[in-house]
Amino acid sequence: MLKSSERIVESVLFGSRWLLAPFFVGLIAAIGLLLFKFGKVLFGLIAHATMLGSNDIVVGVLNLVDVTLMANLLIIVILAGYESSVSRLDEAAHDERLGWMGQVGFSDLKLKVLGSIIAISAVELLRIFLTLGSADVVLLKWRLLIHLTIVISGLLFAAMERLGNRAEH
Repeated sequence: MLKSSERIVESVLFGSRWLLAPFFVGLIAAIGLLLFKFGKVLFGLIAHATMLGSNDIVVGVLNLVDVTLMANLLIIVILAGYESSVSRLDEAAHDERLGWMGQVGFSDLKLKVLGSIIAISAVELLRIFLTLGSADVVLLKWRLLIHLTIVISGLLFAAMERLGNRAEH
């Protein structure tokens, strides 16, 4: 009796991982929103290219890069998160399987996410710098401080992971 109730509880616990699937579907919808924003910015750049200065075009392209990096971040989270938490993706059905899939553990995923966040922050900082007005110096200082905090956090996290891996071996 005790063994069968234990099996039931374990089955429910193990099956609960499927509750994460709707979160990943929601993130896919978020990529659709990013695609819409990307198209809107790109169309605006193309439509107004002759009226824009080179600085405005660079800022527009940085906006496109920012949206692209965010979409890449979501893909990493979706694919690695689904594979590590919900279910393995069928390799036979996916000839275009990415090289890192199936090899990225949870700590590797966190490092990839942190790397993407640092890249997004750097692009945002560059965009702000290019559009800087004299009143925005305080904003730039705060953004730079936030960016440095993210970078230092990423470095510290990577160092902790390396130390943890060294201790395991």
